[in-house]
Amino acid sequence: MAFKQNPAEFRRLDAAELDAWRAIPPAVASDCMNRTQAMSAAIKPISSGLKLCGQARTATVMAGDCGPICSLISIAQPGEVLVVDAGGVEDTAVWGGVMTEEAVHRDLGGAVVDGAVRDVADMRKSGFAMFCSSIVPRGPHHGFGGDIDGTVAVAGVPIRSGDIVLGDDDGVVVVPLEQAASVLAAAQAHLVKEEGWVSAIRSGVSIPEMFALPSAG
Repeated sequence: MAFKQNPAEFRRLDAAELDAWRAIPPAVASDCMNRTQAMSAAIKPISSGLKLCGQARTATVMAGDCGPICSLISIAQPGEVLVVDAGGVEDTAVWGGVMTEEAVHRDLGGAVVDGAVRDVADMRKSGFAMFCSSIVPRGPHHGFGGDIDGTVAVAGVPIRSGDIVLGDDDGVVVVPLEQAASVLAAAQAHLVKEEGWVSAIRSGVSIPEMFALPSAG
């Protein structure tokens, strides 16, 4: 069965814009979007210390099918992050070691899979930034069908190709591309504010004092 490919037309961020986003933790970005756009706790990095920062390329796959993902790996640009709606299926991997080899060769920025992956020992050795909901040895089939560069819902968050994907040990947050400038400015200001809070705490100010919270007793 063939799969549908939508035209991936979006504004690509330049190197300076991406560098600015690399300084923004996912948690701070979510805070600046009223605590929204954070993927559920099911999505976790395969090892600690992995980070995501890049624009999304999206795919939706049929259960247990890696065909659309393989095609997307072959056309994605360096630095882009593949975001895959695999339906949260835990018993069949839709991403494995050979796919990782090509993703690394093409210098992709990582992947988020709402579903299962395998061959994670090799992924860890390569340093590929894989975030997923499960790991299982059973591998996929090819060609059942799916969608490339369409709007997807992954772990409770809507995402389109071009949106900004941020990931670290806390999980994954998505910033809609049309909100990029305003969220970045708010996040940068928030980090400065947090530095002030930390400085105050280290000088002896308590959290209840700082935020005018009710004190014990």
